[in-house]
Amino acid sequence: MKTLLVSTKKYTYQEFVSLLNGPVKVSLTKKAENNIKSSYRDLCSLLKEDQTIYGVNTGFGNLSNISISAADQRQLQINLVKSHASGVGHPIEIGVVRTILFLKLLTYSKGYSGVSLGLVKKIIQFINNDIMPVIPVKGSVGASGDLAPLGHMAMSLIGQGKVYFNGKLMTASRALKMSNIKPLDLGPKEGLSLINGTQVSTAFSIKACIDGEILLRTADIAGALSVENSFSSRRVFRKDVHQLKDHPGQQVSARNVFKMLSGSDIVRSHGNCGKVQDPYSFRCIPHVHGACRDSFQLSAIMINNEINSVSDNPLIMDRSTVLSSGHFHAEHVAQALDMLAISFSEIGAISERRTHYFMKGIDPMVPPFITSDPGLESGYMIAHVTASALASENKTLAHPASVDSLPTSGGQEDQVSMAPWAGNKLFEIQRNVASILAIELMVAGAANKIASSNMQAGIGTELVLNILNDLCNYSKGDRSLSPEIEQITKLISSGYLTKDITKTLRLE
Repeated sequence: MKTLLVSTKKYTYQEFVSLLNGPVKVSLTKKAENNIKSSYRDLCSLLKEDQTIYGVNTGFGNLSNISISAADQRQLQINLVKSHASGVGHPIEIGVVRTILFLKLLTYSKGYSGVSLGLVKKIIQFINNDIMPVIPVKGSVGASGDLAPLGHMAMSLIGQGKVYFNGKLMTASRALKMSNIKPLDLGPKEGLSLINGTQVSTAFSIKACIDGEILLRTADIAGALSVENSFSSRRVFRKDVHQLKDHPGQQVSARNVFKMLSGSDIVRSHGNCGKVQDPYSFRCIPHVHGACRDSFQLSAIMINNEINSVSDNPLIMDRSTVLSSGHFHAEHVAQALDMLAISFSEIGAISERRTHYFMKGIDPMVPPFITSDPGLESGYMIAHVTASALASENKTLAHPASVDSLPTSGGQEDQVSMAPWAGNKLFEIQRNVASILAIELMVAGAANKIASSNMQAGIGTELVLNILNDLCNYSKGDRSLSPEIEQITKLISSGYLTKDITKTLRLE
C-alpha cells in the first residue's frame, strides 16, 4: 500500500491517482507538524487576549454580530457541524472522499488554520484505517467553502453520521469502535475550519483532470482509426504542416494521429485517389482536439494552484492577527471546470460527426450504416443516434456554472462560485464522451472489417483493432450493440485501452 506524505511541497493533480484508486497510508512531515502546532498556539494566544474571532466567539454568516461566551464555544462548533450536514443526493465516490480528506491535510500543513494536531491526526487515522465519510454529492454552492458536504465529513470525525469502513456502509460510531479510534472532540474554530474550504470542489477537479487525460488520448486514437477506415488523408497530420500553427495542443494531437497511422497499407491504398479534401471532422482533428488540450492545460494550472493554496476562513496570520478573507471561494476551480466542460463537449461533438460520416456510406467500400444487407439490417444506425443524443446532452451541460450565482446566508454570502455543480455536470459530460468515443471506435472497427480487413493497418490502429475484434461480434450482423458499447466504454474509462498504445507509440 502506497504511503503519501503530507508536506509543504508543491503538488500536482497527477499525484492524487493513488488516493482516487484505493486505500493509502498517510504520514505528516515534521515541518508540516510544526506549522500546525505554531498556528494552534497563535489561536490560543488570541483567545487569551479576548479578541473577537469570527466563528470562534461569534455566530456565523449573517449571525456573525452575535457574541458567543467562552462556556458555549465548544458547543458552537458541534452545532455548526450538525446544522451544516444538510446535503442531498447519492454519496460522493470513495476515492474522491479520500482526496477531500487529503486536501484538508494539505491546507492545515501550511499553518494558517489554528486547528490542533489532534484534529489533523484524526483525519490521518481515518485515511489510514480506510474510514471514508458518506458525503452527499449535492448541497454546496462553492462558497463559503463546500459547507454542506464538508459538514457531513466533519460529522463522521465526531463519531456521527455514516461512513464506509473498508468499503462497507455503517455508522461512524460503529466504525470508530471497531478501529479503536475515539471520536474527535472539537476545539475552538475546529468545526468551522473543517467545513470551510474548497476541498470538495478541488477534489472534483482533480478527478476530472485525471479522467480527462485518458479521454484526450482516446480521442486521438479514435480519430486516427476513423481517418484510416474512412479513407481519409494522413498527410494533413504532418509535422511540418502543424508547425505553422503555434498551438502546442494542436501539434501534439497531429503527432499522435500521424504516429497511429504509420505503416498503414490502408492509407497508402488511396494515395492517388484524386480526393482533394476530407470533411472538417477528420481534417481538423488536431485543431479541435488540440484546442481542447490547450484549454485542459490552462485549467490544470488553475487546479494545481488551488491544490497548493490555503483554503480556510478566518486565517490565523500570527499570534496577534486573525483575518476574515475569502479563501473559501472556489471561483478559480469553477471557471477551470467550466472550461473543461466546454472542451470535452467539443471532443464528443466532433467524434459524433465522424461516426455520422460512416452512416452515409463511403462508396464503393463501406455501405450505408455499415451493413452488408441494407434494408433488411439497420447496422449501426441507432448506435449513431445514441452518440447524437449524448453529444446533444453535453451541449446543454456545457453551459457554464460559474456565471450563475444565488445569494445565501441572508445576503452575507452574496456571490458564489457553483464549483461543485460545475464538477458534477463535467463528470456527466466525461461519461457521455467516453460512450461517444466507444461508439466511434466500434463503428470505425466495423468499417475496417467490412472494407479493409485484408490490408495492414497502422502500427497504432492495429493495436486498437485487435482489442475491438475481441469485444465486438462484427460477423454477426444485427444485434444489440449496448453490451459492446458498454465494454468499450469501460476499457476507455479505466485507461486500459490507451495504456499499451500510449506506451508503445509514446503518444502524448
